[in-house]
Order: sequence, then C-alpha cells, then structure tokens
Amino acid sequence: MLRWFVSPFYGQERSYWRAVTACFLAASTFWMLNALNKTYTTRITYPLAWRYDASRYMPVKPLPTEIAVNVTSRGWKLLRKQLMLDVKPAEITLYGLPNTRYVTGLAVRPALQSAMEGLQFNYLISDTLWVEFDRLVSRRLTLALSPAADGSALPFAARFMPAQVLFRGPARQVEALANPYPVHLPQAPASSSNGDLSVPIGGPELVQTNVQEVRVRLQPRPLVSVGLNVLPELVGFPAGHIYQLHPATVRVRLQCFPEDSARLDRSKVRVRLHYGQFTGPDSSLQPVLAHVPETVRGRRVITKAVRITTVPQE
Repeated sequence: MLRWFVSPFYGQERSYWRAVTACFLAASTFWMLNALNKTYTTRITYPLAWRYDASRYMPVKPLPTEIAVNVTSRGWKLLRKQLMLDVKPAEITLYGLPNTRYVTGLAVRPALQSAMEGLQFNYLISDTLWVEFDRLVSRRLTLALSPAADGSALPFAARFMPAQVLFRGPARQVEALANPYPVHLPQAPASSSNGDLSVPIGGPELVQTNVQEVRVRLQPRPLVSVGLNVLPELVGFPAGHIYQLHPATVRVRLQCFPEDSARLDRSKVRVRLHYGQFTGPDSSLQPVLAHVPETVRGRRVITKAVRITTVPQE
C-alpha cells in the first residue's frame, strides 16, 4: 500500500512538484478562510485600562492588565484580538480611593461591552479584580550617615551634596522613613580624612527620589573624653594575704563619639595588676587596661603606678 501511495510521486519533474505545492497552498488557504468565517464561543483575555487621579493616588500593588472572559465571535475577530490589532482596552474608572480594595464584575461588565467591537461578551471567568492604592505624598528629608553594623558611630562625619533629598511615593512608606534619612556607605574608606564618595540613596521600591545618588565628603570627627575611676583586679596574687592599694582606684580616660557616650557601659572597663611584677613587701605595679567597651575609640591609663602593701595578719 505504501508503494501504491508514493508511486505517483516518484520520478516526476520539478514542474509537477510546483503544481502539487500550489494545490496544497490553495487548499490550505480556502480551509483557513472557511474556518475564520465560522462563529466560535471561547475564552480569551481582554486588556484593561485603569482611570484614576494619578496626582493624588498610586497603586501599591501592580494593577491587573487583562481579564479572562467568555465571548462569541467570528474567527476573523478572534484572530485580530489575538494579534492585538486595533484592540481597544476596557477602561475602568476607580472611585473612593484609597479605600477601594476590589472591583466587582458589575462594574467591569459595562466597560467590556463598550470596548469589545465585533465580540459578543458572554460572562466573566473571574468576578472580582483586586486593587490596592495609597495616597501619593512627598517629603523632604535631611541626610545622615548610617551607623556601623554593630550600632556604634562611624569615625568620620559626612557632608552631603545635596544636603536634602525629596522622597515621593505611597504615604505609608514615605511617612515611615527616618529623619534624618540614613545613607549607607558601600565600603568604608581606607582613610577617614577628606574622603569624597558617590553614594546611592536607596529606599523602598515604590518610593522615588529627585536624585539617584549624592556626593559625600568625609571628615574626621571630634571625640569626647570620659574619665572614670576603676577598682583594679589583682591577678596571680597568693591567697591568704591582705593587700592595700595606694591609690585604691586607677584613673582611666576613655574617648568616644558623642552619640556613643550615653550608652557607654562603664562596668565593662577592666584594669588589672599582675603579681609577676611584684618584687618585695612594698612595691609599685603598673596598671594594665585589660578590657573596654566596643564603642571606645581611644583609651589611656592616667595613674602611672599603684603601690602594693602587704598587710600582716595578726
């Protein structure tokens, strides 16, 4: 049977094949034209256009761009819609923003019927479209350097150009921004003097700024000094003896940034006297600063020596 089927095509000239191809093309064209002239009922997605006061409100979530509907039409109209040739979107006007959270099928139906030319609208596949809006506000904020990862202050001050940035976006996001707005350095400079960097502003995704980045000039920051008296710890001293210290406390001077001074934990300052330096019944030892809080930027022991006296026991 296979030989019987292919035998008419075997050994034919090129002109024969051109004729056969033309016949197939003509038959396919007539079949497609006949199919496109028929009427079909099917499901399609139709484009949407939203109308609202864009000067006062903005969508917090992306608005639906199309909606699934069931329509009846001739094949030509369905093909034109599929190819998006001269398709008029259904315009939906929103009222009562920002409290409106959804649009029902009753509100969408008139817009679809008005926009569909040559398509018979039957029904909606989904009866509700969800939307979320917020008030569109603007807020101008001053800039400041963001603190270090551990919350401590950075060792340099910053001068921003421009000094203020305008933020524009949804009210809930814009009003939640800190003032001054923290600017994060991409990488701490090797030197803290006269650094000049270009730093992106950043911020929430829906919030826009009038500038994308600012120039930051870094300058050394002044430190504040904090003095305190610390009771030294005796390390390695034999037990069973009473030791008298002169003076009884060691004077220490710490340096930190002004914003770190309020949270400086003085109880974490440790000063030690090591028995290894003890040479006689009456000797002086040099105090050693063993531990300070992480926020300390400078340290110094003011008391040069502590005289240790062994008190004899009666």
